[in-house]
Amino acid sequence: MEKILIIDGKEVGFRASALVPRLYRHKIGRDIVRDLNTLRKSFAKALKAANAVAPVEPAEDADDETVAQYLLDLEAYQEATQDAQLSVLDLEIFENVAYIMARHYDPTIPSTPEEWLEGFGVFSIYEILPEILALWDIQQKTTSSPKNV
Repeated sequence: MEKILIIDGKEVGFRASALVPRLYRHKIGRDIVRDLNTLRKSFAKALKAANAVAPVEPAEDADDETVAQYLLDLEAYQEATQDAQLSVLDLEIFENVAYIMARHYDPTIPSTPEEWLEGFGVFSIYEILPEILALWDIQQKTTSSPKNV
C-alpha cells in the first residue's frame, strides 16, 4: 500500500509492505510491531487528554452528592491528562517509522532519518501519525480466510 502526504508543503510518499518490518529491524534495530503498538497507545492517550474537559468546580453551597461527583470527575480528568503527551521515545519511533516507509517508497531519500528530517521545517505529528498508522493497518489486513480444521 502506498500513500502520498503533504509535509511542510512537500509531497512525501510512504509505502507499507511485508518488507517494512525487516527494513525497520535492519536499519533501526527494533521491532516495528512492538514500537507501533506502543506509539498507538501513547497517541490514543494524548488524544483522549486533548479532548478531556476539566470539570467545573461546584458552588460552595453545593450538596454532598454534587461535590462527590465533582471529585470523581476531577480524578478521572487528572488520570486522563497525566503523562498524556507523546514522549521523546514516542516521537523517535514516529520519525523512524515514517522514515522507513518513506525510504521504502523512494530509495533516493537520504540514508539516515536525521538527514531526511533535515529536509523539513516544523510539522504536526498529530496530522501525519494517523495517516501512517492507517497505512500500516491497511497493510496488516489479510485477504485470506482461515480454514476450519
